[in-house]
Amino acid sequence: MSATRDGQPEKLRRYLAGDVDKILLMALRKESERRYPSVEEFSEDIRRHLEGQAVIARKDALYYRSTKFIKRNKATFVAVALTAVILVIVAMALSLLTARSQIASIAVLPFVNASADPNMEYLSDGITETLMNKLSQLPNLKVLPRTSVFHYKGKEQDPQAVGKSLNVQAVITGKVVHSEDSLSISAELVDVQNNRHLWGDRYTRKFAEILVLQEEITRQISDQLRTRLSGEEKKRLAKRYTENTEAYQLYLKGRYFWNKRTEKDLKKAIEYFEQTIAIDPTYALAYAGLADSYALFGFSLYAALSPREADRKAESAALKALEIDDTLAEAHTALGLIQFRSKWNWLKAESEFKRAIELNPNYALAYQYYALVLASMERQDEALTTIKRALELEPVSFILNAAVARHLYWARQYDQAIEQLRKTLELDPNFMAAHFRLGLVYEQKGMYEEAIAEFRKARTISENNPFVIAGLGHVYGLSGNRKKAQELISELKELSNRRYVPAYDMAVIYSGLGERDQAFAWLEKAYQERAGSLVYLKVEPVFDPIRSDRRFADLLRRMGLPP
Repeated sequence: MSATRDGQPEKLRRYLAGDVDKILLMALRKESERRYPSVEEFSEDIRRHLEGQAVIARKDALYYRSTKFIKRNKATFVAVALTAVILVIVAMALSLLTARSQIASIAVLPFVNASADPNMEYLSDGITETLMNKLSQLPNLKVLPRTSVFHYKGKEQDPQAVGKSLNVQAVITGKVVHSEDSLSISAELVDVQNNRHLWGDRYTRKFAEILVLQEEITRQISDQLRTRLSGEEKKRLAKRYTENTEAYQLYLKGRYFWNKRTEKDLKKAIEYFEQTIAIDPTYALAYAGLADSYALFGFSLYAALSPREADRKAESAALKALEIDDTLAEAHTALGLIQFRSKWNWLKAESEFKRAIELNPNYALAYQYYALVLASMERQDEALTTIKRALELEPVSFILNAAVARHLYWARQYDQAIEQLRKTLELDPNFMAAHFRLGLVYEQKGMYEEAIAEFRKARTISENNPFVIAGLGHVYGLSGNRKKAQELISELKELSNRRYVPAYDMAVIYSGLGERDQAFAWLEKAYQERAGSLVYLKVEPVFDPIRSDRRFADLLRRMGLPP
């Protein structure tokens, strides 16, 4: 007892390797102010040692007794030393156990817009997505995608319940308050698996400091997750695509409207992306957003522009994005879609999608578009595997759920397609594409009344989209109601005076009416204008009745598809 109270222990390097002796000796200091101030700091120094970092303990901070003292009081000192060693071993074991249970999956729930202005929704959504994208770059951490978590937007968020529902180990929640030129963000990290509040903080800055603030929050969360980053990973985590706060704000608005996926909102997204580029012409992500927007306009369900015009603008934006940063998976994906849909360069398209997936294996849109290429070439098994991979990444995405049904429809697996579309409508009862595709499947099963009902619902929701009108006209033709089908042909012709109406849509109705010559005349026009849906000609059941015609094989040959 006397030795423990009055003596100084000898240096322990001959007993313990590395910095463990420094840690032990600091823990055994006589003066309380010279010991570790808390068990947490003691534990932190052990963690530093285990990870090969410099420890807090300093070897020159202790005085050592002479060898004579140690020999004289060896039994007492060894008892003390062994006790300390046991404590270190226990601490190390706990540290290793903690490492084994390191958080490997996380969900960033939609940050709440706590501002008085509802127009600030774009900001809270944008900060949420930026945080997701940043955390996605951390090694060995699965971050749930936007579609999985935005299902909870506007709802009461109980982190424990949501975390268990999403099957993740931790969740991040937050609030955003924007007032004049100031920005306040509060965020919390909760370990839902062990019911522990890991971290929380509130930040108030000038709005101009938003980029710095987001990096600070990401770094804090990374530290709490005890993620060890290489130099390259740290560089990627801190990467900024712009230094201009106004440009970043406009980019967030563009993505906010792009995510709504309606014709009207896509036009708004394009406006914001163009404003972003006007302020910062080197903002690669803004060009990628512009490419994404024009690329969507090339699809029949969004066809507000001719495919040539839409894809020309999308290609220009995608190439500019890659000129600035060739590692953008979004830009490679947009470029792949254009090569597929507009240029009919199937191999180049496949190459771009594979590159996008290589750059970002968790980018669901790349899998979604790649599956379209595979389906168009009748590689149906590969297409279904690829689209289901996209759905695995974003399981509550109603867009991807409906996309899986589309591939089942092309594979003539109609009952499975119906089941999949009903699941989709449970996620969103007003999702237009699900009603439209359900109409297509019912039609192929000869359930014409049910098909007509679904097409009518889709028409109302879409506000008279030409592609939907064509589907309705086709089923009227098949079911023998020629008068209704002819009325819809007249309606589309009149509508073409005010907006773009794909020639492909006219061919669909004439095919339903059994008027082959008219159907092929409009398919030829679709070929000349590079109509977006023409790439699915080889697998589309709507054209099964005219597939044996030699003109059909000739059209496929000219598109570079084997008959």
